[in-house]
Amino acid sequence: MRRRLLLPVAALLLLPALAACGSGSDSKDNTSSAAAATAPAEVRLGYFPNITHATAIVGVKNGIFAKDLGQDTLKTQTFNAGPAAVEALFSGALDATFIGPSPAINAYQKSHGEAIRIVSGATSGGAALVTRSDITSADQLNGMKLATPQLGNTQDVALRAWLKSKGLKTDPQGGGDVQILPQENSQTLDTFKQGKIDGAWVPEPWATRLVIEGKGKVLVDEATLWPGGKYLTTTLIVRTAFLKDHPQTVERLLKGLVETSTWVNGHPSEAQQVVNTAIQEITGKALTPDVISTAWKSMRFTTDPLLSTLEKEKRNAVDVGLLQAIDLSGIADLGPLNTALRAAGQPTVKS
Repeated sequence: MRRRLLLPVAALLLLPALAACGSGSDSKDNTSSAAAATAPAEVRLGYFPNITHATAIVGVKNGIFAKDLGQDTLKTQTFNAGPAAVEALFSGALDATFIGPSPAINAYQKSHGEAIRIVSGATSGGAALVTRSDITSADQLNGMKLATPQLGNTQDVALRAWLKSKGLKTDPQGGGDVQILPQENSQTLDTFKQGKIDGAWVPEPWATRLVIEGKGKVLVDEATLWPGGKYLTTTLIVRTAFLKDHPQTVERLLKGLVETSTWVNGHPSEAQQVVNTAIQEITGKALTPDVISTAWKSMRFTTDPLLSTLEKEKRNAVDVGLLQAIDLSGIADLGPLNTALRAAGQPTVKS
């Protein structure tokens, strides 16, 4: 899972196929496209076994996605962090994935705005920098080792940007004033307990586990860095070609997501049980009740992709050298989401 952030070869290989998808102009091609749009499709969906992906987990586990997809079939795959999911999407192994905003922006940039579209939000909040209990300020981090889930993932960018704001340098190779180590979240908990790292910027439930099981302390709650405490943690992206070829399938998937999000917000206790059972099945270990209930409080489940926050996400990634500057004006297509929201009698979201 420890793959490099930059995927220029995969992106370049993808571009001809994307261009071909948009080049048909004769009636035969249009007829074929119309037939593909209405025919049953297989939806290959990615998500993470983290509670920040609770709506994805519940939608899969409770069969809501499968129900609302109707004749379309659902195939799922789990990941540890966003860049690996992006690579699977670029290779054509995925059609859609729940993912953090930074890898979504990177995928958009690397494919010159062609490969993906954000079609919905999923979660706001639920990430923090947890350190040893004796660390009380950023100044003490100079020369220390911190972990993130993967180079270039959302928490990795957040950590590097915060350290830079405190005058501490980092680089993608793990050098600088603070050494950042990409690790799977389960490994991070172990290395933190063993004293091999001094802290980590991680999503829930790992932040809470580092506190409860690792005896750490929250040095930075990411919510304190955003206006109103609202920031995008998990979004849903779709391959542009898949959205073009199967728009009705995407609408049905989003119908399921709207239904799932409503159920999760209305049944928090039951949702926690469903998510915990799924995490145990995927990772082999369930969360303790105090971990999941504590972590749950730091999150808000919403289909609003909070697009206004993406510019800051982009600037942070550019500032720490993990992204080239890009115009994000075309990154989202919220038409299918708003169709699903109107059908459910809920307010639509703005582009």
